[in-house]
Amino acid sequence: MLENFKTYLINKGYSEFTPSGNPSTAYDYTKRVSKICSREAITVDHLADNIDFYIEKYGPTGNDSDFGKRSNNAFINALRRFAEFRVSHN
Repeated sequence: MLENFKTYLINKGYSEFTPSGNPSTAYDYTKRVSKICSREAITVDHLADNIDFYIEKYGPTGNDSDFGKRSNNAFINALRRFAEFRVSHN
């Protein structure tokens, strides 16, 4: 599912690589979704099925908002894009 998510992001215009050839946003968001799954000890499918709960949890007023804000809000933004991906693939 994460590979499909990365492809979705690329198709939406997110960069796969920086000009110097390093992994960029599409790769980063995929990695951050994976990190949330590890942190929560859940599968990607469980995350997908309960995405609204995790967006709330890592969002501005959630219990894990500090983690969600890390790296210029990259974790919460990755979860939001994952929610969009899930809706478009159901």
